[in-house]
Amino acid sequence: MNVVSKAFTVVFIIVSLGLSWKLFSSIKTSIDVEEQIQFQEGRIVDKLVMIRAAQEAYQTVNGQYTSDWNNLISFIDTGRFYIIDKKETIISLDYGADSIYVEYDTLGTKLVLDSIFSKSKFPDFDLQKLANVPVTAEGWENVKFNMWADKITKSGVQVDVVEVWNPKPFDKNRTEDNERSNRRPLRFGSRTSVSTAGNWE
Repeated sequence: MNVVSKAFTVVFIIVSLGLSWKLFSSIKTSIDVEEQIQFQEGRIVDKLVMIRAAQEAYQTVNGQYTSDWNNLISFIDTGRFYIIDKKETIISLDYGADSIYVEYDTLGTKLVLDSIFSKSKFPDFDLQKLANVPVTAEGWENVKFNMWADKITKSGVQVDVVEVWNPKPFDKNRTEDNERSNRRPLRFGSRTSVSTAGNWE
């Protein structure tokens, strides 16, 4: 093997090693980015589940959802559920039909905070940070979920609807104009139908 061949072989080995390292680094970076997206989006989904539970409790007690964070947080902090005992009595009528008599008795109340957000169910629940998007990265420190609630008419009946969404997706591929709803920014609820389903489900 002459000097030129040796030099060519050394250069070839160096270039091959460089390309291999570049390919490895590129693959590792892609894996790291994907793992980070899954981690951050998992935290966002956990928070949306908490907000949904809060909205559903608010609607149960107040007869509507709310688009005001202060109202929702105050309700969770001090709101109460009524504990109601329901008794049904069936009375047989002379002509063979039955009549049902229903009696309700209010036994007391229970705090929403204790009922919905127990430590066993939501160990990471922090009421004061409920509105915050929980992304642990620079630039997301003060990002809050957007929240919308109203009444719409469906089949001639007024119904309550709510939508809560992340305005700043960690995954840059999540866009509002995406044809697939599960690739739009993470959210639950709808402005056009009676649903509190999340687009991650």
